[in-house]
Amino acid sequence: MATAKFATPALSRYPVIPLVERGAMGHLKPFVASPAIQGNIGFPGELTEGWEQRAVAKMGELLGKYRSLQVYMDACVHCGACSDKCHYFLGTGDPRNMPVARQDLMRGVYRRYFTFAGKHFPKLVGAVDMSKQVLDDWYSYYHQCSECRRCSVFCPYGIDTAEITMAAREIMDAVGMGQKYSNEIIGKVHKIGNNLGLPGPALRNTLEGLEEDVKEDTGIDVRYPLDVKGAEVLLVTPSADFFAEPHIESLIGYGKVFHAAGISWTLSTKASEAGNFGMFIGNYEQLRKIALRIREAALELGVKRIVVGECGHAWRVAYSFWNTLVGIGAGGKDPFAIELQNQLDGRYKQPTHICELTWDLIQRGALKFDKEKNDHRIVTFHDSCNVARASRMGDMPGGQFVIPRDIIKAVANNFHDMAPATIHEATFCCGGGGGLLTDDLIELRVKGALPRMEALRNVADDHGVNFMATICAICKAQFSKVLPYYGFEMGMVGGVHQLVSTAIRLGEPV
Repeated sequence: MATAKFATPALSRYPVIPLVERGAMGHLKPFVASPAIQGNIGFPGELTEGWEQRAVAKMGELLGKYRSLQVYMDACVHCGACSDKCHYFLGTGDPRNMPVARQDLMRGVYRRYFTFAGKHFPKLVGAVDMSKQVLDDWYSYYHQCSECRRCSVFCPYGIDTAEITMAAREIMDAVGMGQKYSNEIIGKVHKIGNNLGLPGPALRNTLEGLEEDVKEDTGIDVRYPLDVKGAEVLLVTPSADFFAEPHIESLIGYGKVFHAAGISWTLSTKASEAGNFGMFIGNYEQLRKIALRIREAALELGVKRIVVGECGHAWRVAYSFWNTLVGIGAGGKDPFAIELQNQLDGRYKQPTHICELTWDLIQRGALKFDKEKNDHRIVTFHDSCNVARASRMGDMPGGQFVIPRDIIKAVANNFHDMAPATIHEATFCCGGGGGLLTDDLIELRVKGALPRMEALRNVADDHGVNFMATICAICKAQFSKVLPYYGFEMGMVGGVHQLVSTAIRLGEPV
């Protein structure tokens, strides 16, 4: 296992492709889930005799279910276009963190069992038997991929390494070798309703305390309601927004937006979590089971709109999967999905991102701001991977890039983007996504943050940037942890709605 004894990479003015260091990160593995954690979400508790055959059978099942996976296994020509695109390779120099090499960990097994050449001439085509050593390599390096999909942007064949990582993790779970961090969190969602295991009474108490704090700060009675039937909007947001810094500042901002616009809204005890780690482990059954809580809450509360807070992978799941998984928006065909589709207001996108809602209100003149209240901040924006490369916002191509920046410009006077090659669809991952936001992987997280830290250092030096806004809970948590390793202040990161909260006009105090 990793220790805290590692060297933080040095920042460079321009990206530098590192010298290859074989096995540089081979020692790093996240904690393995206990049998109890595995059993809580329906997976085998540990490896048992014959696991190799079960792993191959599971691979065959996935190849049959997802045509894309077989295409990705067959299509790679090892051109090298992806080699220097992964933030983990750039930060560690380990060649197995090149996306093509990480893919080959699975491709070798695929060729051995699912191709003619691999079955009969394995050494000629790099085919390998499934073995404990192979499984250990999988466990290490498929947990050194944040599923950010940056490599896919540059792949001439569109190979999606994230899907390969998801498949590998699902196979490992299926034979009893799951990751403690992700699987424990999934179990908490099933049992309590959010990633943090925060029970309903504690959540209510937190929100009541938040109302008191906002009243003290502003003199305005801004409500943070819970389980209110008949509210127009159900807000589903990452549970970090309820207590962690700087996340809670964005939650405060959401409430102020709803208050200023006169929109009734509520959170839900049953569905207090927007995050969905089922995607990180590649298991669509878990992904759907988690998403069903949101459908059930929306039906019980009778809301007309579903709005997703600042969480990158939550928005990817909502935008790309909710419709067919659970019928939020067009897609679902079961009776409850149809009932929800009839209940929701068709005049609005279902679901809606909080940035879409806020930007629409700004355009309609429903919100007013004192921009100078953010003048102590010189702001840049970090595009979160799952928003940038796996979703959209608004009605225009690239809306996921335009809308957050336009909100920032509407509430702050000083904004500077980072270098063009490091933003939009080419954005670098924060280094902590994809189920890797755990301290047993801190070495990987720090090293993987290197490319983003270099881009941030440049814009800080050139323009005096002192605040990096983002719309992802994982990015906020990751940067809060790793910024000090690179000489930045921990509080330099925050949410877009944190800026909104600072500048918004709420009316006269009561």
